[in-house]
Amino acid sequence: MIWSFSLEVYGAKITFLRAEPGSRPSTEAIADALSKTKFKMVTITHVDTSTGVLSDIKAVTAQVKAASPETLVVVDGVCSVGSEEIRFDDWKLDVVITGSQKGLGVPPGLSIVIASPYAIQTFKDRKTPVPSYYSNWSKWLPIMTAYESRKPAYFATPAVQLIYALHTSLKLILSQPLETRFKKHAAVAADFRQTVRNLGLKTVAQSEEASANGMTAVWLPEGVEVSQLVPALAGKGVQIAGGILQGLATKYFRVGHMGISVMDDDRQHIQKVKDSLVSSLNELGYKN
Repeated sequence: MIWSFSLEVYGAKITFLRAEPGSRPSTEAIADALSKTKFKMVTITHVDTSTGVLSDIKAVTAQVKAASPETLVVVDGVCSVGSEEIRFDDWKLDVVITGSQKGLGVPPGLSIVIASPYAIQTFKDRKTPVPSYYSNWSKWLPIMTAYESRKPAYFATPAVQLIYALHTSLKLILSQPLETRFKKHAAVAADFRQTVRNLGLKTVAQSEEASANGMTAVWLPEGVEVSQLVPALAGKGVQIAGGILQGLATKYFRVGHMGISVMDDDRQHIQKVKDSLVSSLNELGYKN
């Protein structure tokens, strides 16, 4: 929905493919939509931050490109980059947009955009003026080209301290094979979901295939309120988040398991979350 609000501001006409909370649009629904309309762009939320649902961007992109090779595939990777497998070139993605504050392990404040040559050329070929100043690629592309050549350039003052932090984080991430990172996130996520099941609770994501590796949303048990659980865990040094899905926000909670908390076993972050969750639920009167 956030995508639609953002794009509609710039005059885009949106077609929604909806799914019930915890699931994702079916292959048949996607095929039906592609057969009816030639889209300029298809946007996919790789991981839905509100529910922990993981989209199969590889399969969806292949489906889109088979039906309409000219259509741009744009991925919202805010909650996936750094914790989910993404093969930008191999999967023929056109744009991935992310932030610095989740799987990359950097404080919030950076908007990170990866674009394919095809996406950039499509932008350059557009005939209508860009209805934006700050987010206009024609302003930014010369700057990025200059930076890549290690030449000074100016359009706006960057958050220099965050760029240094991103550089440090990326060096740490790339100090080992990415495959190792992806597998570790998947293993930790599967273990956390098993802990949830052992407690007699259910995840919002309705299947393992649709479950994200960087976060999990969990339905609250009867008799426990999110307004009770969040401070109970905070008192043990664990920060979780309540729900944000409209109409269901008070029915579930969310736990992040990504980045340094997953990759550095010595910190024991995930184990502390699991132990604290079990004890907090018991203290709040929940008995499995």
